[in-house]
Amino acid sequence: MSDFPYLSLVKIRFIYILSLLTILFLPSCKKETPVVDFNYDYFDLTPGRYITYKVMEVRHDAGGSILHDTLRYELKAVIGDTVIDNEGRIARKYLRYVRDNSFLPWTLKDIWTTIITDRRAELVEENQRKIKLVLSPTIYKEWDINAFNTEDPIMCYYGWIDEPYSIQGMSFDSTVRVEQDYELNLVRFKSKHETYAKGVGLIWKYQKDLYINGFDTLNVSNGDELMMEAIDYGFE
Repeated sequence: MSDFPYLSLVKIRFIYILSLLTILFLPSCKKETPVVDFNYDYFDLTPGRYITYKVMEVRHDAGGSILHDTLRYELKAVIGDTVIDNEGRIARKYLRYVRDNSFLPWTLKDIWTTIITDRRAELVEENQRKIKLVLSPTIYKEWDINAFNTEDPIMCYYGWIDEPYSIQGMSFDSTVRVEQDYELNLVRFKSKHETYAKGVGLIWKYQKDLYINGFDTLNVSNGDELMMEAIDYGFE
């Protein structure tokens, strides 16, 4: 009597068991879909997040009653509850408090709104919607900060990405710098940039828009300057 039927039965059982094991272990062999990090934490919108700034504003007016007038104060920006912004979107309140010095109580100055949408970090300043960051940061990205408002176009790009930075005795492992505007000619000097720290948000803001004489940035006829340095941050 031939053994072939028995061998065929063993072969069938082996194939069945092998197929069953393949089915059981196949899901574990699939490659996991990688999680893409767009670095949204460069623009931290966690409720309760606050950043305190030391602010200096300078106004120049050689032809008027104001000549190199300097104003110094502290500003605190706090991420608040959800709100419907001027585009009808669910955004967050961006509450701004001011005081003349650290010995005085905070006074609410205004409430802006902020949102991250379509990988854009936006802040509505005085009803003007501005694109502060385009995420994730790369050296190739360029955008118009005023693309969604009526102000003149200003093209932005990243001056550096994921670089360490220190300010007011605080050190940050990863920061990005956004170059917002630069112009230097015979009669005009403009320079604007902002620095953001991962897990915090805006830590440094610098703006100069000056009318000058003969390319000399220290010989100012009129214009404005603004400098904001983070001195504290956390949650409340």
